[in-house]
Amino acid sequence: MILSRLGLLPRLLLGIVGGMFLGSLGSIMGIQDTLLFDAMVRIFATFTSLFSTFLSFIIPLLIISFVSVGMADLGKRANKLFGITLGLAYVSTVLAGFSAYFIGSAILPGVIAPFSGKVAAGAAYDPFITIAVEPVCGVMTALVLAFVLGIGMANNQGKALLGMFREMQNIITQVLTKIIIPLIPVYVAGLFCKLAAQGKLVATAKIFISLYVCILLLQLLYLAVQFGISSLVCRRNNYRLIKNILPAYATAVGTQSSASTIPVNLACAKKNGIKGEIADFCIPLCATIHLAGDTICLVLGSMGIMIAMGMDVNLTLFTPYIFMLGVTMVAAPGVPGGGVMAALGIITSMLGFTEPMQQLIISLHFSQDSFGTATNVTGDQALTLIVDKIDGDQFAESPATEEAL
Repeated sequence: MILSRLGLLPRLLLGIVGGMFLGSLGSIMGIQDTLLFDAMVRIFATFTSLFSTFLSFIIPLLIISFVSVGMADLGKRANKLFGITLGLAYVSTVLAGFSAYFIGSAILPGVIAPFSGKVAAGAAYDPFITIAVEPVCGVMTALVLAFVLGIGMANNQGKALLGMFREMQNIITQVLTKIIIPLIPVYVAGLFCKLAAQGKLVATAKIFISLYVCILLLQLLYLAVQFGISSLVCRRNNYRLIKNILPAYATAVGTQSSASTIPVNLACAKKNGIKGEIADFCIPLCATIHLAGDTICLVLGSMGIMIAMGMDVNLTLFTPYIFMLGVTMVAAPGVPGGGVMAALGIITSMLGFTEPMQQLIISLHFSQDSFGTATNVTGDQALTLIVDKIDGDQFAESPATEEAL
């Protein structure tokens, strides 16, 4: 009961610590080779295996329902301003991905390569049972189908098909919020329990810490770049406005959801002198389509894990992944961890992630999702300032802005 009242991040941290403790009991108490310890670790391994299978089944359904409905809704509001906002959000997301790739290429090999041999997946502690549940379709098939249905529903006057997919979207949202998200801490505990039992905990922890620091620093740096560009477009110092956005940043850190932060972010945008109609349009839209913080985590995290596993990381492989990631982020629901859930399909299909690697990227993403979400919503403000300027608002003469400064 007490655990259910805790936020996702505290429960996730408890899962990590608990899993590490249980997995380390073997070496601490000298019971590494006993049947009891082996059974305990294999129970966790069985849960993570079954949970991964269920995730693989849900992901294509998530993409079909969220992307198709999202495109249908956005298409109905299509106009010049929408096109500008959509273009800016996509360019920003892709730019975040390539920034993460090039910085990661320069830094990560020197940081992570020394531990690569110690984190290779082992065969010990196999699950008691595995169940083969094939997804209804592949990830790329789901994306293409979602695009076709979304565009068709956006141009079709009928409401029956759209209503059906809205119902499907609601069902998938309930699965995420009531089943998958609550079980993520147990899933992560199983991962760290197995790593500790196999003696890979120290090497994995070093990799996680290195990636965590790189991701957080790059997210802050990218926010500085976004506000620098908005300052150039608006011809004024928009860095001064950041102090008014801090409530939205703090709210995002607490909720881990861009959607939940929309009311606070709207108030911050209007306090910064952005026209009400522009803020009301851009902030909710960008909360759905602009996930630069998640993109930085998913690109850097994927690179780090691949380097640790001894896999080749090159621009030819990551270019299509980054472009597809920008599109797939539209499917990310407004729930904690939605970004990695939506992207897991292309991470697996385009980068060749195995099940243990999927567990690592999920754990990494969830552990830093608060700051990724805060990066998303703060970046939304920079984009909205640009759209406000393009729309013809005389931002420099805004009385509200002068008061805010």
